[in-house]
Amino acid sequence: MSGRSESGTRPQGPAFKLFVARLHLFAGLLVGPFLFAAALTGVLYAATPEIEAHLYRGALRTESLGTPRTLAEQAEAAIAHAGPETPLLGIRPATEEGATTRVLFSDPSLGASRSRAVFVDPVTLAIRGDLTAYGSSGILPFRTALDEMHRSLLLGEPGRLYSELAASWLWILALGGIALWIWRRAWRPAPSPALRVRRRHGTTGVTIAAGLLFLSATGLTWSGWAGGRIDALRSATGWTTPSVSLALDGAAPVAPAGEHAHHGMDGMAPEPGPAPHEPATDLDRVLSAARAGGLQSAFVEIRVPKPGQAWLVREYDRSWPTDVDTLAIDPRSLAITDRADFASFPLVAKLIQWGIAAHMGVLFGLANRLVLAALGLALATTILYGYRIWWRGRPRGTGRTLAESWLDLGAGLRALTLALAVILGWALPMVGLSLAAFALVDALRFRLARRAVRGSPAEARG
Repeated sequence: MSGRSESGTRPQGPAFKLFVARLHLFAGLLVGPFLFAAALTGVLYAATPEIEAHLYRGALRTESLGTPRTLAEQAEAAIAHAGPETPLLGIRPATEEGATTRVLFSDPSLGASRSRAVFVDPVTLAIRGDLTAYGSSGILPFRTALDEMHRSLLLGEPGRLYSELAASWLWILALGGIALWIWRRAWRPAPSPALRVRRRHGTTGVTIAAGLLFLSATGLTWSGWAGGRIDALRSATGWTTPSVSLALDGAAPVAPAGEHAHHGMDGMAPEPGPAPHEPATDLDRVLSAARAGGLQSAFVEIRVPKPGQAWLVREYDRSWPTDVDTLAIDPRSLAITDRADFASFPLVAKLIQWGIAAHMGVLFGLANRLVLAALGLALATTILYGYRIWWRGRPRGTGRTLAESWLDLGAGLRALTLALAVILGWALPMVGLSLAAFALVDALRFRLARRAVRGSPAEARG
């Protein structure tokens, strides 16, 4: 049977299902390699706390016990190690007994968004390590390399664009997979090995679909083009994260603890500039003022002010409960000049903070990371099943092209899908560009096929 009605047109139910199946196939083939790499690096990323605790144990931990020295003394020890010509950027006091203090220095030679972190024993003032930290989250070299692999495959700007393409299509693939799973009644027993593989692919995908939608939504906030659209929407609706002003005489505000503290986004961190070392003597007084102002988390960072600006003191504990309050403190009077408290954030800003923290595996600690690892392994398995399905069908061809499947739709469905494509193309530019590429490839294939037919012998065409 041809699958067409007596009038010569394809029934719209089967035609739409075929169109969704074609779109699912071609989009999956396009973004599958990146999603597979992202899934595996995501699994490894979930284990980074334990890996880094082992790799950098000498820098992160100390066996010294006793009363910690003042922050000023700890900073001076780090300055003596780094050299007086290296601008002091800030300090992260030890969070518990046995942990080291991290003193941050500006070093443009390290590259954008990077700072030099000197680890000091808070009791003995011994230098325990000297590493490069990345972004406002301060991730260390191993996690930085893994982070760059996860978000760009170490390909730079082309990799970042491919990452955005994959995140833009992921939620469409998940929803399309759910529809195909329902239409094909994939929960029923499969009579053949090939069909069993197809149903394993569908069932695994449906099982993790909610997680894939979550990863796509939160991942897009890191993207360039789609992320810009999201930021514009938040600005228009007042859903932005509150900011604090560091200016003592009315300069521009600086965002608090960044939502995108990982994946290469700096968040609130100002670009480090030359700063004298004298402010190190005020570190203890500034911390006391911040404690009096309500910052009680052990995870706190103090940023040295530039001329004409206030001290920045922020919490950076993004677990549950979330502690990311930020204060601006006048260096002359130690009065709080501005603040941004998480409790006063708009609900959407809170949800975005929580969503990104969950995406990074820090919201609920080990439980969060175990869920992400399971999700990454399941996604990788789904992708392998998908490529196996495609490879088995490849010798027999892939059937109708995406454009042909779209043309089989009725006028109403064609208009609806075209309108959706235009909307998605604006909101998610990488989806629009890839759909245009699909159409161009189909047009070229159709043109080449027509030329082949015209050039063949008449008897072969007959």
